[in-house]
Amino acid sequence: MTRAEKALIVIFLCTLPFVQPQVRGDGIGYYAYVRSLLVNHNLSFDGDWRDANTRDAVIAGYENGHIVWSHYTTIGHRVDHFAIGPAMLWSPFIAAAHAGVLLADKLGAHVAADGWSRPYLVTLAIATALYGFLGLWFSFQLARAYFDERFALVATLGIWFASSLPAYMYVDPAWAHAPSVFASALFLRYWHRTHGRRTLPQWVLLGVIAGVMLDVYYANFVFLIAPLVESLAELGKAWRAPDAASRKAAAARKFLIENALLALTALICFLPTLVTRQIIFGSPFGMGLYTQAHWNWDHPAFWGILFSLKRGLVIWTPILVPAIVGLFFIPKRETHIRGIYLGIAAAYYALIATYPWWDGISSFGSRYFITLTPVYVMGLTAGIAALAKRWGDARAAMRRVVVVVAILIVWNLGLVYQWTTGLLPINGPVSWQEIVYNQFRVVPGQLPHSLYAQFGGKDSSR
Repeated sequence: MTRAEKALIVIFLCTLPFVQPQVRGDGIGYYAYVRSLLVNHNLSFDGDWRDANTRDAVIAGYENGHIVWSHYTTIGHRVDHFAIGPAMLWSPFIAAAHAGVLLADKLGAHVAADGWSRPYLVTLAIATALYGFLGLWFSFQLARAYFDERFALVATLGIWFASSLPAYMYVDPAWAHAPSVFASALFLRYWHRTHGRRTLPQWVLLGVIAGVMLDVYYANFVFLIAPLVESLAELGKAWRAPDAASRKAAAARKFLIENALLALTALICFLPTLVTRQIIFGSPFGMGLYTQAHWNWDHPAFWGILFSLKRGLVIWTPILVPAIVGLFFIPKRETHIRGIYLGIAAAYYALIATYPWWDGISSFGSRYFITLTPVYVMGLTAGIAALAKRWGDARAAMRRVVVVVAILIVWNLGLVYQWTTGLLPINGPVSWQEIVYNQFRVVPGQLPHSLYAQFGGKDSSR
């Protein structure tokens, strides 16, 4: 294990005390699957909608152009249009916590085995943080395969703490974003590891990972661009070669068999989603408001995603600008890889631009883009490497980059604190004048007291 890898592990362990064991907002819908199955042994979701902020989780659809709120679908089942994938990833941890609680109760501890007591929520929070870290770990390994490890380490730390990820890795652990980072990074990591020499069993395993990745976050289908482009490139190379027609036919058969294996395996592993859709909506393709709302096909929010006061990417998480620009600096010898990463980023950008709630509604930054974390780490690493080459002095370049990244991290963590404590609105446009004032005048004064209250166990108001 390298020094950089050890550093990442130590940093992760040091951040664990900051996890917030709570389930709220959209997290109620994601957590409901594992809690309902484990505690109630069904998917009726009885007792799951405990938080007052559940309207997003219980939207039924539109009537005459207006949103109609309901707790039940047209077949009389309680609504939950969120993905089951995060619950699938959490389930081993929550099941272990449930077994521990039942055992403790028999020994006289009297801890509620209802899925809501503290052991469950702490377990959920730690599991989410772990999945987020593993996603960062895989992203670091991907970037390190092409660039200096030092560059990959700085880029990983930058995306880790200067993007929207920490809000959903530590503060709102019941949401899908950190598990999605794990799933997308694992997919890209395994795709890269087997790139160009993948056996049929490995195509099957890649399909398994793809299916789980889609269970976790439907929009992750954009990552399938990677194996598709790889296969098309190999097919095109074989087709252009001056070989016999039989060899071209063999290449075409290979293309069809490999991609059919991936698609079939992914579909099988996507069955948990289809089954839950059937149970809840009466159809395996019932997606609730996702399919009932009007998508912005005619006026995609390309500008708003980047610059809107409703948490535009550029103004809220500026570190993502060099992360995306850096993709263009992936070396020419890796043009194929550069095109794949740019294609994934562009396809995802276009998808969210047409999404009815492209601004994330209640969100820290543009949360939908968190799943692109492995793409950001690769791009930022490439950008740092290009700067180091341009300046000629790698150490001097690193010093400058580290300073800039550190400033962006401090700024972003200040925003996380404001968002967590209610200093800034959780949805709608924000006032940057107020945010800047809070960053320099309010946060420095409140933060030490908040930390003392959390770790000293005393009320900071006294």
